Amino acid sequence: MPSAQTCVLALYFAIVGVLSVYGWHLAYVIYLYFRHRGKAPRAGGALQSLPRVTVQLPIYNEMYVVDRLLDAVAGLDYPRELLEIQVLDDSTDETCEIARMAVRRIAARGIDVKYLHRADRTGFKAGALQAGLAVAKGEFIAIFDADFVPAPDFLRRLLPHFADPGVGMVQSRWGHLNGQYSLLTKIQALMLDAHFIFEHGGRSRSGCFFHFNGTGGIWRRKTILAAGGWEFDTLTEDLDLSYRAQLQGWRFVYLQDVVSPAEVPIEINGFKAQQRRWTKGNAQSCFKLLPRVLRARLPLRVKVEAIFHLTSSFCHPLVLAMSILTVPAMSFLLRIGALPWYEKLLLNVLLVSSTVSALCFYAFSQSRLHRDWMRRLRHLPVLFAIGIGISVNNTRAILEALLRKQNVFVRTPKYGTVEGSGAADWSGKKYSQPMSIQPLVELGLAGYFLAAECYVISKGLYLALPSLLTFQFGFLFMGVLSLLQQRASKPVRRKVGTGTERREAGSTP
Repeated sequence: MPSAQTCVLALYFAIVGVLSVYGWHLAYVIYLYFRHRGKAPRAGGALQSLPRVTVQLPIYNEMYVVDRLLDAVAGLDYPRELLEIQVLDDSTDETCEIARMAVRRIAARGIDVKYLHRADRTGFKAGALQAGLAVAKGEFIAIFDADFVPAPDFLRRLLPHFADPGVGMVQSRWGHLNGQYSLLTKIQALMLDAHFIFEHGGRSRSGCFFHFNGTGGIWRRKTILAAGGWEFDTLTEDLDLSYRAQLQGWRFVYLQDVVSPAEVPIEINGFKAQQRRWTKGNAQSCFKLLPRVLRARLPLRVKVEAIFHLTSSFCHPLVLAMSILTVPAMSFLLRIGALPWYEKLLLNVLLVSSTVSALCFYAFSQSRLHRDWMRRLRHLPVLFAIGIGISVNNTRAILEALLRKQNVFVRTPKYGTVEGSGAADWSGKKYSQPMSIQPLVELGLAGYFLAAECYVISKGLYLALPSLLTFQFGFLFMGVLSLLQQRASKPVRRKVGTGTERREAGSTP
């Protein structure tokens, strides 16, 4: 029977090997993008006439951004007689009245806008979209989340691609209204830019599957219906429907040069909630869709890329396990005299495959978008640390998916922040996420890696220090910032005349 030492080493190197494969895969999607760089999508002709379009706006407790959203959608450059706007409101707070007033204001301008409120939130966003689809007039369905601000020419730039009857969905690239607002938003902007440039760009141009991102795109109504409609057995209804439609033969188009600006979360607990929802939904979609992909008659390269896409969320528990096992593995290798071999493996496999591939992944994406891309890359060390630090949060999401824990859609709070807003203009507002024990776990891991650093210094294993410091900073960043921002979001009291006024914060109703 193998010893505990042998089991730990075997598990550690197995995890390192799997993560290395996913690291190499980042280099592959970069290759796909540049290999097919001459295949940027072009409209397949001209539509014989402008079609009727329904713009769906699913909202839930979005009092700070719903006005901005409706004003932007009402400003779309499209014939009024062919445009329908659906406000799909599941809200339970002041958002309802704000949205109703905005709808009345827009309707007075002669725009066909409807306010649809559900008291029963069955299916959450997917349920709202399906309910709206049942009464929608449009042949095409555009969708925007509450924090988006579409450009006036959005419809006119995307619709020509539907001249090809085989195209079922067209997706735009997300922009960032507050991408330079704080260190956290800068890191998210780096992450999203790389996703949209290389993962969407490489997959779409090479003929592989990619997915609708839930907002900032247009669907052919017939495609949604043919694929079975919006289903809500996963938290990523967009990924689910996208794969079901592409498995039926519908083609998707991604337009890198059409940008739909939106907010990224400015508060760490909101960011965690978003990442947890995406990770759990991705895992649920993997369980649901991967068997269908494997059975489908698809080219091998399409199947392989779909496997990487659908299983990517499972890297989070592997990253967490690898970070925790690093020190025990080094201790055992030191005891048996195999540490020099381990150091070579660390440099040649883990460092090259993961760090260098990831560095190129983010650096090249920034170079495609920004003139000051070199300046933006100074945040990459923090990005790598946060990628480690978020692993506790996302491992929790994977466990919930494995245990078939009931879906609860936890919204990502948005506060209407844009570039130049005050650094703390969200504090004391509604919708902050409730506190959990998770930050304490993250701080405990930060303490674990502090002890590990002391150990490797005492043994002269200085090669391991950069990795351990990255692990420590990532967990420390997540834990400390969660606690500090949770404290900042508590209700505050301020004097008004001779009395006091309470400004409510609290969690989402």
